[in-house]
Amino acid sequence: MSPEPVLRVVRGNPDAAELAALTVVVAAAASAPAEPPAPLSTSAWSDKSSLVRRPLPHGPGAWRSSGLPR
Repeated sequence: MSPEPVLRVVRGNPDAAELAALTVVVAAAASAPAEPPAPLSTSAWSDKSSLVRRPLPHGPGAWRSSGLPR
């Protein structure tokens, strides 16, 4: 028993060149890389940017405001 064909012509009578073109298009579509998965969103709890210190204020009187919380 032979395996079931991959492509089947439902209507019309294509010649060899048309079948070859269809086969190339289907093979190229099947071998194309899949879409990359969507990036995973990270939780605010695991965000490392909160560990980075904010820049210190500069200019006249900056030493006074450097100890105050923002």
